[in-house]
Amino acid sequence: MPSNPNPSREEFSEKFQQACDRWNLERLYQDLTVAKHRQGLRKHKLLTPIEKACLRGLLCGFSPTEIARELSREPTGLRVDLSRGLYRYIETLVNTPLKDWRHAVSLLTEYTIDLNQFQVTNAKYSVTKFSPRQDWSTAPSASAFYGRIEELIQLEKWIVQERCQLLNILGMGGIGKTSLSVNLGGKIVDGFAYLIWRSLRNAPSIEEILTEIIEFISDGRITSLPASIDGKIGKLIEQLQESRCLIILDNWETLLISGNRGGNYREGYAGYGQLLRCVAEISHQSCLIITSREKPRGLAAYQGKSLLVRSLQLDGLDRLEGQYIFQSKGISVNPTQQDKLINYYRGNPLALKIVATDIEDLFGGDVENFLLQKSSVFGEIAALIEQHLQRLEEVEKQVVYWLCFNRGLTTIAELQADIVPPIQPRQILEAIASLQERSLLEKGSQGFTLQPVIMEYVTNNLLDQICQEVITSKIDIFNSYALLKAQHQDYLKDIQSKFIIQPIIERLLANFISCDRLQSYLQQLIKNWQRLSSTGIIPGYAAGNVLNLLVQLKTDLTNWDFSNLTVWQADLQSTNLHQLNFTNSDLTKSVFAETLNGIWSVAFSPNGEFLATGDLDSKLCLWQVQDGRQILSLKGHSNWVLSIAFSPDSQTMISGGSDNQVKVWDVKTGKCLKTLSGHKHWVFAVAYPPSASPTNQIIASGSIDSSIRLWHLATGECIKILTEHTSWIRSLAFSPDGRILASASEDHTIKLWDVQTGDCLKTLTNHTSAVWSVGFSPCGQLLASGGADQTVKLWNLETGQCLISWEGHTNHIRSVVFSLDGQVLASGSEDRTIRIWDIGSGRNIKTFQTDVGAVWSLAFNPQTQILASGSIEQKVKLWDITTGRCVKTWQGYTSWVQAIAFSPSGNILASGSVDNTIKLWNVESGVAIASLEEHQSWVTGVAFNPEGNLLASSSVDHTVKLWDLKTHKCLKTLKGHTSWVLSVAFHPQGQILASGGMEKQLLIWDVTTGTCIKVLDGHENRVWVTLFSPDGQILASGGEDSTVKLWNVTTGVCQKTLVGHTMRVRGLAFSFDGQIIASCSVDRTVKIWDLSSGKIKQTFSETDEIHSVAFNQDGNLLATASMDCTVKLWDVKTGKCLKILLGHERWVFAVAFHSVAELGEILASGSQDETVKLWDIDTGECLKTLRNPKLYENMNITGVTGLTAAQKETLQTLGAIEN
Repeated sequence: MPSNPNPSREEFSEKFQQACDRWNLERLYQDLTVAKHRQGLRKHKLLTPIEKACLRGLLCGFSPTEIARELSREPTGLRVDLSRGLYRYIETLVNTPLKDWRHAVSLLTEYTIDLNQFQVTNAKYSVTKFSPRQDWSTAPSASAFYGRIEELIQLEKWIVQERCQLLNILGMGGIGKTSLSVNLGGKIVDGFAYLIWRSLRNAPSIEEILTEIIEFISDGRITSLPASIDGKIGKLIEQLQESRCLIILDNWETLLISGNRGGNYREGYAGYGQLLRCVAEISHQSCLIITSREKPRGLAAYQGKSLLVRSLQLDGLDRLEGQYIFQSKGISVNPTQQDKLINYYRGNPLALKIVATDIEDLFGGDVENFLLQKSSVFGEIAALIEQHLQRLEEVEKQVVYWLCFNRGLTTIAELQADIVPPIQPRQILEAIASLQERSLLEKGSQGFTLQPVIMEYVTNNLLDQICQEVITSKIDIFNSYALLKAQHQDYLKDIQSKFIIQPIIERLLANFISCDRLQSYLQQLIKNWQRLSSTGIIPGYAAGNVLNLLVQLKTDLTNWDFSNLTVWQADLQSTNLHQLNFTNSDLTKSVFAETLNGIWSVAFSPNGEFLATGDLDSKLCLWQVQDGRQILSLKGHSNWVLSIAFSPDSQTMISGGSDNQVKVWDVKTGKCLKTLSGHKHWVFAVAYPPSASPTNQIIASGSIDSSIRLWHLATGECIKILTEHTSWIRSLAFSPDGRILASASEDHTIKLWDVQTGDCLKTLTNHTSAVWSVGFSPCGQLLASGGADQTVKLWNLETGQCLISWEGHTNHIRSVVFSLDGQVLASGSEDRTIRIWDIGSGRNIKTFQTDVGAVWSLAFNPQTQILASGSIEQKVKLWDITTGRCVKTWQGYTSWVQAIAFSPSGNILASGSVDNTIKLWNVESGVAIASLEEHQSWVTGVAFNPEGNLLASSSVDHTVKLWDLKTHKCLKTLKGHTSWVLSVAFHPQGQILASGGMEKQLLIWDVTTGTCIKVLDGHENRVWVTLFSPDGQILASGGEDSTVKLWNVTTGVCQKTLVGHTMRVRGLAFSFDGQIIASCSVDRTVKIWDLSSGKIKQTFSETDEIHSVAFNQDGNLLATASMDCTVKLWDVKTGKCLKILLGHERWVFAVAFHSVAELGEILASGSQDETVKLWDIDTGECLKTLRNPKLYENMNITGVTGLTAAQKETLQTLGAIEN
């Protein structure tokens, strides 16, 4: 046994060294490395030390068992390793299956060169070795050469084995063409009688270069040459036929025209092209190698895998090869830094050498400091890139510039659509081909882009040029290119904003000093362009670019004039455009906000062409997936659209709404074909069976009324009612064969139903809270579910067993959906995330942070890897699940008034809205005096402190904010809630604050410090409303659990629980004397409670849900806000409805009383119709209507082009006008 049972890498390298005496090991290592790459085994770029040791052992005649013994390895394990590794490399190399280890040695003997002979023993070719005459002229040293093993082997094979006559080594500057040609020549020189290397950097004439070569190859025997180029080339060909010569001509690109299509020769240098043609066409025994940054014209006809002319495109060095450059420069680089540098410079050896030197000279060898710099392109690298760019023709420059501005992979079709004025597709194709030949482009599966270092250099130059154009008013690039593409994928728009828009603004502000001066200057530019366009609109991107700059500057665009201009690619989704004038403008490809509200449901059509969305504003919208345009707005539901499903043929849709109805729609026309009535409450779920199902004429719906109805689609008849659930039905899904219907309920269960009989087959009971969503896997063997217990579960349908329960979400899970192939499951939650789960491994493989509120609905596109999500934030997003990127956002806009409160003086009214803002109104004048805008989602509650100098607000963004009413600034953000905060209330003394939300808890805050001082637990579900008693001793709360709880403020103990409502409690009000408390509920009742006894004194019934209640000052009147769009006034003693106040057009969410000096006692109401109304309670007259201007209030779109009819309708809904 060897003395060392575990040899080191160094000891491995010492084993079987006798193989060096007979075999060219370095050549074998290289060849087998290439074979290893072809096997796809790139974890180790080169052969490992043990693989080399095993190879040497085999070549010395040792068996695998003997090799194992020598290497202190277990024989069986080594034989397995050989079978999986070295034997496979040998088979790939010789293209012959191995029989055993002896056969491997036999095959390698046939393949390789025996160093004791002068003949190559491979039967495919025979080459005599020479003592060549060599002229390397000014060729650089071959010592500093890194990697390129595979390329050397490939070139050697072409030259030595396949006898190629002409080789073209292509690559961008610095990629290593020259070094490769020198090393290749030195490696194979023994196979030639003559080698001559010449640089063409100084562009010698063809006559000069031909003379030098002929004189060298002829050993000076030919002293008199023909005068013509043809004659000289003929003489050279004779020499190449007579002797085996290797000619290497470096820097061929210096012979080609700059600023012209790649490959065309400069005037006076066409003879070089003639030389190449002759070398390619005429048979001889020599080889001409040229290196070039561009492929010369005229060689395509001679080039091919079986022909004698070949091209090799050089890519950059990989990580292992690149590390030698840093080592040679003495730079210490960790793997992460090394990867960043090599990737950024795409492994360009010259660039890496320059960078290594700069890191040493300018940054003291500190790599991390270098990487933190904003620019990595300067000095010699910039000069290298500029050499390339100077050679481009106009169309090539246009392509490069568009790739810089687009920032991502760009297709030829996109380039065709972008370029103005338009050019022929043929020109773009030729430009792309030329740029590829120049090694400036990178090709991906979905288009082309630039290398990072090229993109940075060109972008910086373009930004400087654009700023100079703007400053001088001499517009060229600024009008020819879009700085930001409004219809781009979201992540690319973010990149354009960061790397193009913002840097331009910074440069311009450095010149104009202030935003105001810059804005005034840009406004004057627009006026100048309008004068120029008096005879017709001038096409281009300038006006759209200005708008995007102004939006980034947060300019107030009220009354700006953009009429008679081409306003292309302006992203105006979240921008107020009050009174802006777009008259007669072309708005092609500009993007505006949509009339979307909170998106409760999304669904793709089975053919993948359409996306349907249902929102909280009674709209069902149909979008064309390909271009993102809204093509239909389906109107019929009187309020929230809660569920959507497409028919299997994509021709019809069904929807369920808060109007208790199911509707059937024609997808082509948008017409409502049927309305199915029968449910007694909101319809949260609808489902279509698959087309192949025997039940495909049956559709299903599920409701808050705890029932599931099965409908005959053709007749509209309800054929079955399934009633075993005891609470709300949240989700329905048909199995792939249509025979089973799954239902998810707030009763914590999932039920499986036989569709034909209506029998309940199984009840799945592993969830501990409400189940919000169910979905079948495409194979029909699994069922997924998600719910309020924050878990995603997978069920075996046959056994009804829960197979796995995934945790990770931190709030209710609203939606689960399988991908079409059933490999992954997506889940969306109120925690603002989407998680992707791998079914096979059971792992959470991706998590998307949505940067919006709760994710309410998910849908997979059946034809792609795109996932759609709908959220409370009035947004629909499309996600690429392979990259995790958001590729498209539809941004809605609405401003429902959710909450209102009077200041103690009654002079100011605060209103909180779903547009994330709080408005402060002067009650007497009805004018908005301030807008408080720091919340990131819906504002759900507002409350003044007793002094009237502070305002508290609660929000779906999980925070409570405190505002200074003098400065209108946010003083503090109170963080402690982990989900939506639904209500907020000040203590009568103003020192503490209470808030309640989705977590079932009430939080008590110290107003001065902003810290949470108490947490009150007791509710079984969400806390919708909180309110202090007038004396401050009691805190009342109303919850999803249908109860009102009364808490001792000092101790935090729940003193009483008032039970009587049957559904969630939405509003509370104390009488001013604190003796009674009123509560209102989704159960359509108001209850008056005696505070001391906790008993119900009075119950008022309404026809619809009640969201808010308020007592007047003397406690005789009670106001209610209802979903029937009315405000009602009730006599507290008799329980009679005294007045119904009409005027709101949508649901009323909030009411509040106050006495105002000029107006007396008034009532305020806030509504889904985006208004606050002030009422005279004696007459029932509406005194004032307070409405915030809409997003596009009085924006003039008369005569605009580039918009569809549906888009115009949307803009008008958002306030635009058309004269």
